[in-house]
Amino acid sequence: MTTFLKKCLGSALLLGGLFMLQASHAAPPQDLKGKNVVLVHGAFADGSSWDKVIPLLEARGLHVVAVQNPLSSLADDVSATKRVIDQQTGPVILVGHSWGGVVVSEAGNDDKVKSLVYVAAFAPDSGQSIADMTKGAPAPAWASELRKDEAGYLTLSTKAVLDDFAQDLPLPEKRLIAATQAPWAAGCLDEKVTKAAWHDKPSYFVISGQDRMIDPNLQQKMAANIDAKVTRVNASHVAMVSQPKAVADAIIAASRAAQ
Repeated sequence: MTTFLKKCLGSALLLGGLFMLQASHAAPPQDLKGKNVVLVHGAFADGSSWDKVIPLLEARGLHVVAVQNPLSSLADDVSATKRVIDQQTGPVILVGHSWGGVVVSEAGNDDKVKSLVYVAAFAPDSGQSIADMTKGAPAPAWASELRKDEAGYLTLSTKAVLDDFAQDLPLPEKRLIAATQAPWAAGCLDEKVTKAAWHDKPSYFVISGQDRMIDPNLQQKMAANIDAKVTRVNASHVAMVSQPKAVADAIIAASRAAQ
């Protein structure tokens, strides 16, 4: 073999090795196949709030479903979530954002659910409601921006979405969230969890340090109360939109530990 051919062969092998190395970095291992993640959105939102997180979870082999909650009552949202859980084969990691934390605290009692992940969420105890958890606390700025319709459903003003709900997102994304928000039944604030699933299931909590909807100090208190493994993000209330990788990593950690 001539020196020229040897050099060409060596270059080809080197390039091949580099391409294989790049491919290994580009494609994460699909090591979590057989496990399911059920994502539960919060108030003023829908399942699309998980759009940036879902591909990161699926890249690891997880089967992911985002629930579309009616936001009409705790019972209705729990029923919608349990229908999705029932459809899964294998262990379920149940994730709730905001009001969704109340929903997963109830729906998480299902035997298929192996762990709970709270993302800037409420984590009530048995017999407790959001109203109970926030009683005596100063009213947040966004409370005066709530609008209640004749059917008793609440929406946030555009100002509240821009300034308090999603303040760390680019303006077009903030305006899209404001325009597509889902009304939330006001009665949900007073509805109590019957049995809090976190008493029996391993829990994880993503605390949003710049959250103006749920006080980060309250999030810290709830995370400690449920003995959750904590991830901290310097994010607004919608951490799954502004920092999807950090949220996905917390869910992946819960999935990896789930049996």
